Amino acid sequence: MNMNFKNLEKMRVIRINTTAWSEEDFYLVTTLDDDQIAEVIQPIVNAERDGEEDYYDNDMLLQALKDRFPLEYADMYTEFDKLTF
Repeated sequence: MNMNFKNLEKMRVIRINTTAWSEEDFYLVTTLDDDQIAEVIQPIVNAERDGEEDYYDNDMLLQALKDRFPLEYADMYTEFDKLTF
């Protein structure tokens, strides 16, 4: 996706937690707001918890966001580079 200034102003990093295990958290770099993210991720998480779906992973969640909001930016990181001074 081509980033324009409008999208760039909305860019943020948010930590996504869907399980009791923090090691499964990921960071979403995105122009999506909380409601858009919840609209996509919450039903997937609930379906697994209710036994309706067998399994999802973070890559599947990211792809679902991209499929639902193709004009927005979304990318996933599990860790960031570090600069030490």
